[in-house]
Amino acid sequence: MNDSLKQKIKTFILDGINEAKVAAVPDPFWQGLRDVGTELWLDTGDMEEAEKNWSAEMTALTTNNTLVNKEIQKGIYDDFIEEARAIVSELPLEEQIVEIAFILNARHGMRLAKKFGGFVSVELHTNTAHNFDAIVDYGLRYHDINPDQFIVKVPYTAVGLIGARRLRELGVKINFTLEFSARQNVMVAAITKPNYCNVFLGRIGAYIKDNGLGNGDGAGERTVISSQRFVTELTEKNAVPTKLIAASLRNYDQLDALAGTDVFTMPTKVAAGGKQNLDGKFASKLGVVYPVDLTDEAVVYGPEKLWDVTDGEVALAKSLDKNCPKSGNELIDRVHQAGCGDMFPYLSERDLKFISDDGKIPNHERWAKRIENGELAIDTLLNLAGLASFTADQAELDERIRSIIAK
Repeated sequence: MNDSLKQKIKTFILDGINEAKVAAVPDPFWQGLRDVGTELWLDTGDMEEAEKNWSAEMTALTTNNTLVNKEIQKGIYDDFIEEARAIVSELPLEEQIVEIAFILNARHGMRLAKKFGGFVSVELHTNTAHNFDAIVDYGLRYHDINPDQFIVKVPYTAVGLIGARRLRELGVKINFTLEFSARQNVMVAAITKPNYCNVFLGRIGAYIKDNGLGNGDGAGERTVISSQRFVTELTEKNAVPTKLIAASLRNYDQLDALAGTDVFTMPTKVAAGGKQNLDGKFASKLGVVYPVDLTDEAVVYGPEKLWDVTDGEVALAKSLDKNCPKSGNELIDRVHQAGCGDMFPYLSERDLKFISDDGKIPNHERWAKRIENGELAIDTLLNLAGLASFTADQAELDERIRSIIAK
């Protein structure tokens, strides 16, 4: 795409945004979490729900393919999509769809930024997850639209690690996403040095519980606190230390259980539940080692890989930082050569179809023998399932765009 068209698209995205800024009011409850070192983000793209829960102590909102899709499916952008079609009409149809999806993400992100005045974490199209040039191009375009407030989400893939590293070198704020273990976050912190990285803790507990490996309690929390320690140690001397996000909290009790974590992203239901049910007297829990209830059978599947990091894994991450691979395939090969192949397993198209069909929480029984043999691990399965889930939601959003512009 030529620079002239990119400029037209940017102008179109920014034109006519006139959101009235929310008058944020201080709240002692949320200040209690800020006092123990936790930054507060709302995890929603719904502007009305965000306004009901926003307070002066909150600094950002985060969206993703699922959350933006929910907003688009309401029909509130249908006329805007019609207008966008005229801007990108010279592109082939499939490129039009991807470009309009970017336009919608950027437009909605700008509305949130104007209304709430904080940072907004915006998502790449899922078809860029394994495409270095697309990650860099769209990351730079988000940055160009709003360099002060936009934080670009890049997903945990081999190519994503390299693409996000390049974007950081170019000054783009990065929220590296879809991590499910401390060792994945060691890779992210060492190689990419993003502004933020994540643990999607709710799905960790759900995997254990839904697959009969235990009740799931404590697993996500233990992974968050372990990740926090490793990320802090690896990046505290960086020009911009990486912050760890406890992502998409599942219940309000986690506000207390994880107090002191760098960042919370809170669905509005969790934020409202905390205000209603907790006393607001928070103390840092970063020194707590939460016990994890597991069945005897679960031990053979290496659940400790969610929160433990070996010296070899740390050494691998540092070596990949020092001599960064030129491609995703090179990174994967070097991971396997280091004996850590279960972090980036070789999978067939049939395997990936199974993961996609299972949804957000993989069917453990299907993968149990291969996990036990060390071919892959729980964190890699959850990562692949998360990306597949976002891809399905992105496809639904793309289909709505197609239905409008292909009339």
